[in-house]
Amino acid sequence: MRNKAYVALFISIVSVSFAAIFITTLLNLYPETEPLSIAFYRLLFTALLILPFVILQSKTRQEITTIPRPTFLIMIIIGIILAAHFALWITSLKYTSVGSSVILVTAHPILVGPVSHYFFKERLSIVNTIGIIVSVTGVIILVYGNYGLGSFTVDSLEGNILAILGGVAAGLYILGGRKTRKTVSVWCYAFIVYSIGTIGLFFICLFYSVSLTNFSFEALIIIFLMAIVAGIFGHTLYNWSLEHIRASVASVVLLGEPLGSTLLAFALPWIQQTPSYYTIFGGAIILSGIYLTTRKLTTIKIRNF
Repeated sequence: MRNKAYVALFISIVSVSFAAIFITTLLNLYPETEPLSIAFYRLLFTALLILPFVILQSKTRQEITTIPRPTFLIMIIIGIILAAHFALWITSLKYTSVGSSVILVTAHPILVGPVSHYFFKERLSIVNTIGIIVSVTGVIILVYGNYGLGSFTVDSLEGNILAILGGVAAGLYILGGRKTRKTVSVWCYAFIVYSIGTIGLFFICLFYSVSLTNFSFEALIIIFLMAIVAGIFGHTLYNWSLEHIRASVASVVLLGEPLGSTLLAFALPWIQQTPSYYTIFGGAIILSGIYLTTRKLTTIKIRNF
């Protein structure tokens, strides 16, 4: 089952990597589109796509009605955290550079690794710990190599704080999913979490007076496709794998998303963004770090202090 989980994790990272492609295409074609509204409709469509599985499967319907109250409350919190992650990270891009935002928001392995080690008893070997550090280093090289080391100096404090909080939210989302998926099926978990996240983003859009009606039919189709690819085959398949792999591994493997998005942007003819040497070098380091992080645990463990 673990081997299947790794295959599912690989497919989910490739699928999630398409999200940036869909968003780039959407913003290029419809520049008036608000990022928060894109996030709202992405989660809404994903929840609606899962709804038939919930309706048609009596086992899933029964599970939803019999979820223990403490577990249900945790899932509500996870849904709110997911909404916060989308809202914080996307909003940070308005105030800070792309390089700093991506670095700060993808630094969640630094949080997930130690927390899962000390609280979930998912022991990290020295090799696994080195893998986390190597992967984060690869992201720094990839992003700052492309956008310039000087970009950080023009960032606003507000934007960097938003990106950091978005990364913390991503880490908490992963940790919460790892804990809850041990007792809740993927369809039940995904439907409830996505639905709560959609409601959360709806109120966020209302609070910031973001219009949810100024979409063309073509724009909604693009978001719907993003919900299928990045939502179902991305996040939902990722949530399924959380039952079978360590949270620290799942967190670090997500660092492959920037690399996947870069390669897709190069391969797809309507974007054709040629990756730099920094992208190739940083990507190789990321993959090396992921390999070290996913290696089977050795007898050498990190001691508890």
